[in-house]
Formats: sequence, structure tokens, C-alpha cells
Amino acid sequence: MKAEEQRSPSLYWLQQPPADWRARLADLSKSTPGEAAWAEAVALANYRLNFQLTNALATTVARLFRDAPDQILQTRPERLAILSSSTTTHLHASLRVGALRRGIWLDVYETEYDQYRQELLDITSPLHAFAPSAILFALDARHVTRGVQDCGTQSQTTQVLDELCETMQSLWRIAQERFDCPVIQQTVVPSLSSLLGNNEHRHPASPAAFITKFNSRLRDLSEAAGIDLLALDARIAHDGLMAWQNPSLWLHAKQEIALPAAPMYGDLVGRLLAARQGRSAKCCVLDLDNTLWGGVIGDDQMDGIIVGQGSALGEAFAGVQSYALALRQRGILLAVCSKNDERVARQPFDAHPDMILKHNHFACFVANWDDKATNIRTIARQLNIGLDALVFVDDNPFERELVRRELPMVAVPELPEDPALVPQCLADAGYFETATLTDEDFQRAAFYRSDAGHSHDTASATDLNGYLAGLAMDLRWARVDQTSLGRTVQLINKTNQFNLTTRRYTEAQVRGFMSQPNILSLQLRLVDRFGDNGIIAVVIGRLDEQSTVEIDTWLMSCRVLGRQVEEATLNIVVEAARRIGAKRLVGIYRPSQKNGMVSRHYERLGFTPQGERSDGVASVLDLDSFVPRETFIQLSEVSA
Repeated sequence: MKAEEQRSPSLYWLQQPPADWRARLADLSKSTPGEAAWAEAVALANYRLNFQLTNALATTVARLFRDAPDQILQTRPERLAILSSSTTTHLHASLRVGALRRGIWLDVYETEYDQYRQELLDITSPLHAFAPSAILFALDARHVTRGVQDCGTQSQTTQVLDELCETMQSLWRIAQERFDCPVIQQTVVPSLSSLLGNNEHRHPASPAAFITKFNSRLRDLSEAAGIDLLALDARIAHDGLMAWQNPSLWLHAKQEIALPAAPMYGDLVGRLLAARQGRSAKCCVLDLDNTLWGGVIGDDQMDGIIVGQGSALGEAFAGVQSYALALRQRGILLAVCSKNDERVARQPFDAHPDMILKHNHFACFVANWDDKATNIRTIARQLNIGLDALVFVDDNPFERELVRRELPMVAVPELPEDPALVPQCLADAGYFETATLTDEDFQRAAFYRSDAGHSHDTASATDLNGYLAGLAMDLRWARVDQTSLGRTVQLINKTNQFNLTTRRYTEAQVRGFMSQPNILSLQLRLVDRFGDNGIIAVVIGRLDEQSTVEIDTWLMSCRVLGRQVEEATLNIVVEAARRIGAKRLVGIYRPSQKNGMVSRHYERLGFTPQGERSDGVASVLDLDSFVPRETFIQLSEVSA
């Protein structure tokens, strides 16, 4: 076992379990289910756990929280069904802990051995009774390659591949239609031996070559079908096949994933589930000295720091900066948190010729002599995002431990001492996992730079009204359409603070809303003199037989708070509701762990409180007497 553990995939960006880890687990097992116990369970999951410790934690958490009320949890519970052709029972604990690491309670169901197709098709099966909120297809290499060895030509192999792909597409469709939930497809473990070697692809009956082709096809087909991939083949290429596979386990128990690899497998799946809940990190907070460059800028001055061409160490730090910039370009915010004189800390970004990152790449720049936990709180506040959306990257173990202790909700990776390994560490950790990528993501960093301009102007404006009037704001609205669908679904599943009900919908569900005339599904985009802020709000409402539109979903990006967007949005909602025959609006507020900021939202907008219902607190607005709110925002309806 020691040899297996040595070569097994490691969650190396997490800290080693402390000496008292088992004692803490024992104390947890004796505690009463509650928010404090749940927080401790999440904390225990955020260590570098092996297979045995993972199973021990999963057993305790399952017993303690199985019947606990949802109020204890800060996220939506998940029910994952594994549709597999091999045995995956040994992965259940790791799947639960991989989700727990991200604050998600996970229940797992596994179909009977190689009965995934039958249970999916039979509406009376235990799978349907389980009612999964996510489905994972995990087919083993031998199952997928059945019949390939009988192929004598490449055309025959292609025909087998086409038929397999059509089968998978059909199974995906059935799963989506019957359960209306995200579907994850695991790529096939490339576990079968080659027959030719380097030119394996030339052998028409090669199972190894067939797996490579099938995995390639899965990427294109899953994209078209809206299926999330669990790219296990890519991970195995990184770790090595022997880190993931134990041929003896297959022969004895038909387990394709080796026991020591189970914690990594669970973490990979946990990332996907968390991404669909909007639990991925949004901001990378970077230290400066010996993190983005070698040396200390305050001591070594500009010409003494090490970065850029000319040395291996300088190129390594340039690589860290390049990776950070690539994260920014795909929508992750960058921030600086440094113990430095701010004027000195800014100099390299403005004047050093080999700096890849520039000052304008950062959404927030905090350099002073306060402790870093305090400054990280400042960063979260300035960016209007939660502390659990931050990843803190610092070479100094003291600073990392301080932030972990003071701000346990902030992700703090254990960095390798060699800066050349830091980009891969951040990639392996999966903090920034996302299931979808939209045009808005590529523009997000620029939006936050615009917000920095807003903040500066606010400070210098003589009065708020004058400032708002000078922004030249235009709120452009339309029904959700195919073009805006991806971003709309992303907002619904990621926005937590300004979200009146925190209801989550899949892409298929939102697409269904688009075609129903009695459902308002509105997307709103804010443009001002600083630029296009993108889609910043979504409102969904249903018209009933009493001419009432109940607002099922109202969410907004916190970036636009304080600009009268709430009032302008109400004017739009009233206009759209009147068009479909509404006489009243009913707004629902469902309290959550994070949306307390909107508890009086409807009251502030003139709604009359009606009291609590089973689904939240209701407020009503009569449209006959409604007078549009005055704002400094122009409203523009955009044709589909």
C-alpha cells in the first residue's frame, strides 16, 4: 500500500492533516448537528486526505448530517447518480468528501452492476426513485471497446465508433429529459495496452486507439449537447496511468479506479458540482515579493528584483504572471495584497520592462502595513464579492497560516517552493473550475476596472445625483434569447447576495421559459460612459389566472448597486408584466445564508408586505396605481 500511496494522485495544494485530525474527527462524531459542526466537517475535508481518512470523514458526516435540516447547510444539497459499467462503490466516500470540501452535502446512488441503461429507461427503477440532481456516466474501457477487436478495417472501426457515439447521445437526451439536471460524462480511462506502439492509431482493431478516438469525439459531442466532461484522461496523462489503475483490483472487484486515486476522483467531481452551484472562486489575490517576482522591492529596488528573461528564476516568475494574466483574460479577477509602501509596490507594474502584469490588470490593489487578513477583507468589500470567492496566493507560510486561521472561507493553497511549479499547482487545485464560458466572462475584468473608475469619480463628485446623472447610464432589456441564454444561466447559478430567492435553474429549464408567453424571462444589460457592464440582472416571473405575476427570480450583480438600477429594473418589470395582462406583482423573498442585504428590497420599492408563506415572505404591488420611479437611467428595449 505504501508504494501505491507514493505514486497515487496527491491533493498536494492542501495542507497535510494536523496531528490532532483524528481527535477532531472523534469530537465531531460526538457533537450535535448544527452550523458549527458543519463548518468543522468542511474544515476537516480541506486537508490532504488519503483514502482511509477520506472514508473515515465521510462515514462520520453521513451519520451526523443525513437527517439534518437544510438550514445548517450554506449550499444546495446534491444527489449524484452514477451510471457505470464497473464497480464504483469504493468512490462514494471520496465523492462525498470532494463535495464537502466545497461546502456541499452530497448523497450518492450507484446503479446495479452494468445496469445503467436498464435503470435509466425503466421509470420504476430505483434510479428514478432517487431523483438525482446530477448524473455521472462512467463507462469502463473494456465495456466501451466491446467488438472493436473484430474490426478488420478502419471503416469498420469508424462504424462501431459512430454507433457508440449515437448511443451516448441518446442516453444523454433521456437523462436530461427525465431528470432535468446537469449530466456529467467521464472520459474513458486509457487503461488498455497498445499493440503497435507509437503508431497505434494505424491498427483498426486496437482498443487503445479506439479509446483515444472516442474520448476525442466526446469533447465535441458533449459541447453540442450541453454535457459537462469529467476529463479523466487528461488528468491521467498528467499523473501517469499507474497512479490511477490497479489491474488486480479490476480482476478481483471490477474497480477501474485504484483505491489511492479515489480522493482525487472525488475532488474532480466535486469541482464540477460546485461550479454548477456558482461555488468556484472569482478572484485571485496575489502577494508581490517572491510571489510575482524574486526579491523584495522595498529593499532591492527596481533593478534588484528578479523577473523576465535572462535567468531560469526570472522566467519562472514571468510564468506565474503569465498564468495570472491568462486567468484574468478568461474572467477571473486579480487583486494585490502586499505588505509594502503602496507607491513602491506600484513601481514595477508601471516601469519594469519585463513585467507581464500591468497595474490596470488588477481590479483591486491593496499595499500597506496592515495584516493580510484585514486587507483581504478590504478587497472582498471593494469588489463586492464574498470571502469564499477569493484564492490567496502567497509564498510566505506565515501569511498563509494567518489567513487560514482568520478567514477559513478563503482558499489558501500550499505553494511549491519553486515558482516554476506555481501555475501548475493553481491549475491542479481547481479553484477556478467552470462548466461554461461566455463572452461576459472574457469582459468581466474590464467591467471591474470600470467600477474602479466609478469609485474614483464618486469620491470626487460634489453630490450623488450629479454623479449618477453624469454616468449616462442606459439599461437595455429584452427577453432571454439564445444569445443571452448561457450568461443568464450562469448568473442564476452563481449570484448569491443580491438574489431574492436563490432558486437555481438549468439551461434546459430557462430555455423552456423562453417559449412560454405567460412567463417573463428578462435579461438586463447596463451601459454607461465607462463602457458596457454586460448582463447584470435577470428577472423571471409567472402570470397566473388572477392576473398576478409572481416574481420567481430577481437577481443582480452587486457591481451595480447604488446606481438606481433596482428602481429602473422595477419600471421595466412593471411594463413587461402589463403587456401580458398583469394587474399585480407579487415578490417573494426567501432568506438564505448570504442574501440578507435584500431582505427589505420589495418594501423599499413600494411593495406592501403580505406576510410569510411556505416559500418565503410575500409582498404585493398594485400596477393600476403604480407610478414609474424616477431615475437617472435611460431604459431601452432591445429587439430579439
